[in-house]
Amino acid sequence: MTDRSGPTSDRLPMGSGAGDSLRDNRTIQPIPEDAVPVMEAVGVSKGFGATTALVDVSLKAYEGRILALLGDNGAGKSTLIKILSGVFPPDGGELRFHGKPVTFSNPGQARQRGIATVFQDLAVCELLSVTRNVVLGREPQKWVGPLKWLDLKRADAMARSALHRLGVRWERGLEERGMNISGGERQSLAIARAMFFGSSLLILDEPTSALAVRQAGRVLDHIARARDEGQAVILITHNFRHALSVADDLTVLAQGRVAGTFRRDQIELEELTELVASVG
Repeated sequence: MTDRSGPTSDRLPMGSGAGDSLRDNRTIQPIPEDAVPVMEAVGVSKGFGATTALVDVSLKAYEGRILALLGDNGAGKSTLIKILSGVFPPDGGELRFHGKPVTFSNPGQARQRGIATVFQDLAVCELLSVTRNVVLGREPQKWVGPLKWLDLKRADAMARSALHRLGVRWERGLEERGMNISGGERQSLAIARAMFFGSSLLILDEPTSALAVRQAGRVLDHIARARDEGQAVILITHNFRHALSVADDLTVLAQGRVAGTFRRDQIELEELTELVASVG
């Protein structure tokens, strides 16, 4: 998989790792006062028996912006994204989608609203081809009477279109199985699938974890492209440099509470590291 938009930007980690600390020179615009978040959590709380996972957590994800969700292990990040994607209901507080209160009984209801969540280890189905992974759940079909089967020609065209929109070209056959592609390619494929089928909120759980530096840079570049295409993006990551390289806004969780929310140009790497260390 190669990027058709040219070399990896200087804002992203380069193959040597030397660029890992470089930041995007793009000016971060303030959020307009009348802007309505695509997704908003308002005072959300969640517990599991005697364990309190989230306490009065609020955040906002806006169209055309990347919100990085940061925090140490056990901070509550995973619980929060599962609430946003319909896996868990909140015990308290509410979710608002485009300004209107919303409840999800299951992940399918969240997907119907246009919320696409890419979990770290579930980006693709290993036994399915690239094409089948892209069109999964939305397979184009041919039929004669009661007989139906996959329209492979249309499915291949959909897969190529999805990858093209994200700015990548698949140089191997689209019949390649998920088990044979790299971690970076899996994440890029999942992002392409979400964008192609019209998500309005893209939630990415540790998409660069365990990736080589060059692969991580390509995935971050694709996340930035999704933002530039108008997606609201929530990026969960342990890598503060990656967050600072693409995010517009940052929310730090600590022990189930919001420790701080910042525009990316309001905080430096050292300050962010010290904050997470002090409240973790």
